[in-house]
Amino acid sequence: MWLWGAMCAAGQLPAGVFHSSSTALALADLAGASALGGRLEDFRGRTVLIAAKDQLTAALALIELDGVAQRIVLCPPDLAHAHFPAVIQTSGAAAWVRDAAVPEENGAGLELAVTAGPALTAEPLRRHCTHETEWILLTSGTTGAPKLVLHTLASLTGAIVYQQARQQTATRLPVWSTFYDIRRYGGLQIFLRAALRGGSLVLSDPKEPITDFLGRAAAAGITHISGTPSHWRRSLMSGAAATIAPAYVRLSGEIADQAILDNLEATYPNSGVAHAFASTEAGVAFEVGDGLAGFPEALVGAPGPVELKVADGTLRIRSGGNATRYLGEQVAPLRGADGFVDTGDRVELRDGRYHFMGRAGGVINVGGLKVHPEEVEAVINAIPWVRMSLVKARRNPITGAVVTAEVVLADDKDVPGERPEGAALTREIIEACRRGLPAHKVPAMVRIVPSLEVSAAGKLVRPGA
Repeated sequence: MWLWGAMCAAGQLPAGVFHSSSTALALADLAGASALGGRLEDFRGRTVLIAAKDQLTAALALIELDGVAQRIVLCPPDLAHAHFPAVIQTSGAAAWVRDAAVPEENGAGLELAVTAGPALTAEPLRRHCTHETEWILLTSGTTGAPKLVLHTLASLTGAIVYQQARQQTATRLPVWSTFYDIRRYGGLQIFLRAALRGGSLVLSDPKEPITDFLGRAAAAGITHISGTPSHWRRSLMSGAAATIAPAYVRLSGEIADQAILDNLEATYPNSGVAHAFASTEAGVAFEVGDGLAGFPEALVGAPGPVELKVADGTLRIRSGGNATRYLGEQVAPLRGADGFVDTGDRVELRDGRYHFMGRAGGVINVGGLKVHPEEVEAVINAIPWVRMSLVKARRNPITGAVVTAEVVLADDKDVPGERPEGAALTREIIEACRRGLPAHKVPAMVRIVPSLEVSAAGKLVRPGA
């Protein structure tokens, strides 16, 4: 299956429109035009880096190059200059597509460089697909060099095709939007859904205020929108969340605690609110739409196209959506001997439901006792006057570490009753933690802050992550 062919599978040109912050483009226009300046044939059989700051440029290049390039390496827009040489060497790249915002020196040593943009030019060459293109994604969430993860279009779209087969064809084409960047796994899934299901897509812009982005999404009539819990908390804090009225709201990429699910249910009472689990290596595992944090125990061990198991406290996934392998020398196997991918996400079974506790490597050690920061954050976030929080360790000469928390407050108008102020407020937060957590997990200090840092992937920036 090639992407362009799948988009035209019904014998008609795709009907969708892709909207960026500066322009809109009908996908049908790609049939007789190119974002690559008519140089598509120059990329045939090569490994090609796509390194554009502009998402629409990257999206158009993906559609054109699939089936033509041997490999596509999809670079996120914040890939550090220092990492380009290793990515080029490990992937075997010989060419790249960039836009004017990416420095030329990032592609040093590549045989072919094409500067592209969202504007289309006439393409006299007939599109002819000859390769099962490999798609290379870069992992995020690390301060070191990213890992290169090998996928195929089939592994990237398995969940989409399966879901589409189970659902009746909608009378109205969906209008998708996402806070994610499409160069990362979560955003790429939304891009592929829009392309393959005939819909339109409203792309975000990292430099665009949330209010402007949601205003554009509302004007385009979005029906489906996705983001991390941190994306959604920031949207609620902005006051612009009510600008849109989607039929479907989705969370993924971080733990969706009960507080954020309840807040979104209240904000979008006529929408379906669901949270999903997926990762670059493991693919899409499941989606939960019952309004509760965690996922039902029955999903583990159930037969189906996606198999789940829990071993040594972490969630493992085996499916056709798993990536093939990591690229490079001396890299660990992506799958275990049983074919399952260890996600590294710790889960705990309580009352017939598995709850995510946090990453295996993110534990705080308090005198030999383990604390998952996300577990403490879930308790703090459930306090009505809290919008979001970040729990981390502070060195302690007796226990080695103690738990601390930084807290962002909700807007006063969103809080019922009178909110305590100053020291009384922090005492109330600590008391709520004492009521809901063992003593070693209770923060020794709580600090009220105006905001928390969120990474380019839409996740809270955690110390040492």
